[in-house]
Amino acid sequence: MAQAQPAGSIETHGMIRFAGESFAPLPSGALYWPDAQALLVADLHLEKLSSYARSGQLLPPYDTAMTLKRLERDIVVTGAKRVFALGDSFHRDEGTTTLLLADRERLGRLVDKLDWVWIAGNHDPAPHALGGSCCVELAVSGCSLRHEPRSGISGLIAGHLHPAARVAMNGRSSRRPCFVWDGDLMILPAYGASTGSLNVLSPAFAGLLDRSKMQVMMLGRDRVYPVSHQRLVSG
Repeated sequence: MAQAQPAGSIETHGMIRFAGESFAPLPSGALYWPDAQALLVADLHLEKLSSYARSGQLLPPYDTAMTLKRLERDIVVTGAKRVFALGDSFHRDEGTTTLLLADRERLGRLVDKLDWVWIAGNHDPAPHALGGSCCVELAVSGCSLRHEPRSGISGLIAGHLHPAARVAMNGRSSRRPCFVWDGDLMILPAYGASTGSLNVLSPAFAGLLDRSKMQVMMLGRDRVYPVSHQRLVSG
């Protein structure tokens, strides 16, 4: 039986070297930055299903609790002291006001005990009063953190595009969310429990990443897996 890792203990195989720093990609889609003691998460999309319910699509609104439970676990496992949320943390600006009491209290406990930064996204551009600090982008130790990826910024870490990789092997294919990066830009997978994904070979990524330098790590059940560029397929 596998034993639980103690707080602050993470596996170091498969580290990502980017912008002169080392990062540990987690199977949840979070990225741990050991030197900054920071956990980076993109596209939580909290309150997405409650937003759908208000528009008449009656889906069980349990996604927020599931995402927060995952986030709590990653904070404990990594021992993170800081959290950088890279935008679209809420599916809509009003999502900050529709949290169930249990979810609001759970999130409040996390924000209160950590150095927490909310970076604005296209779904949630307005500042809010949930604690922590709100900003449009942030510079940390030679890296730039923002929501939407852009070309021409060295050391940029972003979200927004919900990257996924489809790989072909032995006549079969599998598609999973992934981390993707080149020499200048890294894009994190969406962290939220109810988020979709977009193939890294789709036109949305064209012009952002240098395909000749592009590297991919695909999320698995218990770890992340490096994927050869030659195995990537569209769709």
